[in-house]
Amino acid sequence: MKILLANKFFYLKGGSEYVFFEQAELLKKRGHKIIFFSMKHPKNFSSKYEEYFINQVDYEKGGIRTKISASFKLLYSFEAKRKIDELIRNEKPDIAHLHNIYHQISPSILHALKRYNIPIVLTLHDCKIVCASHLMLANGKVCEACKNGRYYNCFLKKCVKNSKVKSLLNTIEMYLHHKILHIYDLVDVFISPSRFLKDKLREMGFKKEIVYLPNFVNVDEFNPFYEWEEKSIVYFGRLSREKGLFTLIEAVKDLDVKLKIIGEGPIRESLELGVRSEGVGDDGVRSRELGVRSEGVGNVEFLGYKAGKDLKDEIRKSMFVVVPSECYENNPRSVIEAFALGKPVLGSNTGGIPELVKDKERGLLFEAGNKEDLRERIQYLLQNLQKVIEMGKDARKFVEEELNEERFYRRLMEIYLRLVESRK
Repeated sequence: MKILLANKFFYLKGGSEYVFFEQAELLKKRGHKIIFFSMKHPKNFSSKYEEYFINQVDYEKGGIRTKISASFKLLYSFEAKRKIDELIRNEKPDIAHLHNIYHQISPSILHALKRYNIPIVLTLHDCKIVCASHLMLANGKVCEACKNGRYYNCFLKKCVKNSKVKSLLNTIEMYLHHKILHIYDLVDVFISPSRFLKDKLREMGFKKEIVYLPNFVNVDEFNPFYEWEEKSIVYFGRLSREKGLFTLIEAVKDLDVKLKIIGEGPIRESLELGVRSEGVGDDGVRSRELGVRSEGVGNVEFLGYKAGKDLKDEIRKSMFVVVPSECYENNPRSVIEAFALGKPVLGSNTGGIPELVKDKERGLLFEAGNKEDLRERIQYLLQNLQKVIEMGKDARKFVEEELNEERFYRRLMEIYLRLVESRK
């Protein structure tokens, strides 16, 4: 089968890109021809299809004319539509599977795909299909104000980077795509990697077909270690407000364990300044809270960005992984990779985290944003070391049995074949 895979980034920018590339490798391994469509970028992996990629779009850089031009592309990219049309004519794919296409690519490509009667599958990596800001957060709190298409709330609440201009643009985008063009009606099947997201979209008024299919992990690439080499716990991922890192740092203060924070993001400087008790940074209020003691927080270490073997080694050395998100996570890769390495997860009880962690089986859950509850759970695990080992083994068994690539491939092929057959 010739499968067109599309994603706006063609390098490992985040968890959705890992899913995108791993899916491509799995399909190639099973004998399918993969046709890529994406955006040009200096960090991109090489591809023989890069001549069809759209030019790089950056909404933050350039002068006012550049930003206005980029804004129109966000709403509807004629370049993307034209280039994917050329790609389709030359390569003649049997089916298209889209991942993150909004903004840089835009759903304009759906019109081109439908013109050639190509079946379309779209994997949902976040809440963008029902939320203009994609995070379902307003002023740091979970927000569902856009329920049933009330997208104007994004502008009223300044949901996009606290900017009226950016929030207005995203609000216009939602009304154009969902109320005027109805462009997502062209997608045949939406894939949700979590039951939570599928159910939440239904609650928000989304009526298209959604199939639950969790992401997989190639367990052969992860060597589990159920014990630990040091008394440490790990957070790895993006360093941003919604990830709950201020809560986590406050929770570990004065505990007899080292917290290792792995990753980069917009609040790293604020976090580090807060830990050193300087009390300034991008998030001055919270960083001052962290610095209430003059000696700072001495058991927190920032390791920066790590990937591959370096990241796995840090996780394997640790006792368990913490995922303290304060937003609606979908199917967090950090949880799945921790499980594959034999580590239980201490996760917040929000989004798709609980269906993976399963309280007291593959880790523990705590109330999102509650530093005292998180602190108690950390202390419990530090005092029940055999339980940590047992939950780590259960976690590894779970990914081996439920999140393996064979199971994922079989269910994905059922979707593909059903749609391709329906076109004959």
